[in-house]
Amino acid sequence: AMYLRCGLLLRYAAGLRPLLGGTLSGAAVGTTRSTIAVAASESCMPSRGYLTAHEKEGKVMHPDLLNESVVKTQYAVRGELYLRGEQLRQAGKEIIFTNVGNPQALGGKPLTFIRQVASLCLSPFLMDNPAVGQLFPSDAIERAKKLLSAFAGSVGAYTDSRGNPAIREDVARFYENRDGVPSNINNIFVTDGASVAVRLCLNALIRNEDDGILVPIPQYPLYSASIQLYGGALVPYYLDESTGWGLNIERLNAAVKSAREEGLSVRALVFINPGNPTGQCLSRRNLEELIKFAHEKRIVLMADEVYQENVYQDERPFIGARRVLHEMGEPYRSGVELISFHTISKGVSGECGLRGGCMEMTNIHPGAVNEVYKCASINLCPNTIGQVALSVMLNPPKPGDPSHDLFMREKTDELASLRRRARLVTDAFNSLDGVTCTFTEGAMYAFPKLTLPPKAIKAAAAAGKAPDVMYCLRLLEATGISTVPGSGFGQEEGTFHLRTTILPREEVMQDFVAKFASFHKAFMAEYA
Repeated sequence: AMYLRCGLLLRYAAGLRPLLGGTLSGAAVGTTRSTIAVAASESCMPSRGYLTAHEKEGKVMHPDLLNESVVKTQYAVRGELYLRGEQLRQAGKEIIFTNVGNPQALGGKPLTFIRQVASLCLSPFLMDNPAVGQLFPSDAIERAKKLLSAFAGSVGAYTDSRGNPAIREDVARFYENRDGVPSNINNIFVTDGASVAVRLCLNALIRNEDDGILVPIPQYPLYSASIQLYGGALVPYYLDESTGWGLNIERLNAAVKSAREEGLSVRALVFINPGNPTGQCLSRRNLEELIKFAHEKRIVLMADEVYQENVYQDERPFIGARRVLHEMGEPYRSGVELISFHTISKGVSGECGLRGGCMEMTNIHPGAVNEVYKCASINLCPNTIGQVALSVMLNPPKPGDPSHDLFMREKTDELASLRRRARLVTDAFNSLDGVTCTFTEGAMYAFPKLTLPPKAIKAAAAAGKAPDVMYCLRLLEATGISTVPGSGFGQEEGTFHLRTTILPREEVMQDFVAKFASFHKAFMAEYA
């Protein structure tokens, strides 16, 4: 241990010159090495404290001896509320897990064509059965044959670490059709869900604790957790609840100015469109403002567009950031670095468990793309069934294909149902005293504001809980509804919120709303 620690110190001294751009002379480095060597000889001797820190209570992998960044990482969506819900479920209580956007866990049905193609790819021997045409439509059979050919006959083999080239071609065609801009498959990565793609990029961007990432508040905890895990700094920019969780460029400018005054290097800006947990949809003007901002401040844009299908109003349809970037022309078209994320977990496919996602890197240096490719290679490849499902979602049946009408009917019906549920939940929250909720324009969530009585806030403090955490725990115990407190997403000081999905099916949503209303009225009366 002594030699390892001393060796690291000496290697640090030797590396000072290149780290500081060659500004130190050789003599200066030599002097520094000598100084550190003396310090090392005095401080690197083994100590009893150092040796005993190797283990605790007979365990090397003890919670007190783990990577500090791991211990500090928090992920509210699967935090205290979720764990308590699991305990209650195992004890026999019926739990409605609205804490996470997991459509099929709440009764959502998979799209038939995706599952047909995936089934045939997993079990190609079915296509040798003479009766296969009675069980599967011809376009599903043909699609499965085409995909299996691209996978060299089996989805049980590894693929390229960025994903099968044929799948990346499907992703490229999707982005080309959506944005009207050619795509290069070498800048496209298929991943096990969009979260993996986000983490790959954050891991590459964050060099040390002085690197900051701009994240909207309220935010999806994937970002805060990953930034903490990789040792960076989250730089919050607050959305404006009074304007429907609107984007405020003045707040963005203030956030960057403050971060840089504190010595942070602001490396990237995350935006989620449609928003999670806030459900707002960005306008074209918003996207133009973000692109100009990124160009001016020299930061990378990370466009979380996983809910692009989930839009429940007509005033602000979804627009891809890449399209806007291209249509703005120079200097933005070639001067702004943009990474776009998508997934099979959201939209109407809702295939969360199949873990399929992708990202496209625009204007990113080829050398940086290669470094991300190297890191992706550590996991060998994304799972192949997720790749198949992504291909089918992005390249659905065309008009005239045997499966087209059913595919479109399933998709249209589900989106219409989600729009009705968004309105139902929003109206239900706004009918309650002490609750206000911005309409869910998109995504899968409602994020109501709770105006809690002073006695409730005092009781929460006495219990050592944030007020919205106490409220959500009481809601869970009384009704079986598992939500996420707003403090898990970040919120303005002195405000309290919770997030719930709008995913319970329409036939059970009235019961969900009734249970929530009954609890809330009782809670408010208790602490009046």
